[in-house]
Amino acid sequence: QVQLVESGGGLVQAGGSLRLSCKASGRTFRNYGMGWFRQAPGNDREFVAATSGISGRTYYADSVSGRFTISGDNAKTTVNLQMSSLEPEDTAVYFCAARQSFLTVYNVRASDDYDTWGQGTQVTVSS
Repeated sequence: QVQLVESGGGLVQAGGSLRLSCKASGRTFRNYGMGWFRQAPGNDREFVAATSGISGRTYYADSVSGRFTISGDNAKTTVNLQMSSLEPEDTAVYFCAARQSFLTVYNVRASDDYDTWGQGTQVTVSS
């Protein structure tokens, strides 16, 4: 069984930075793609960033492009999200997700296409 464990959330002032990490484990895990979604109170879960485990290509939501950077390790079992220039609007629970199918520009934002989810980590940005 595949498990994802997130770490690195917390409280930061606007303009600050945080780094989230997600570690995957499980004998059947194959990294076709890993990414991050977030959900603020009263809002739907939304795509933040993802990286293909096959090509290494990265994808970002327009709202975080230029401020967030997603990266993975050589073993393809960890994905990190470096968040800079944080804004109060970035406040949300951030979820790591992994998929067992090819990640493309057409499906990267579809949360239903991700098979495994972490428990979530809270990020709070104060103004």
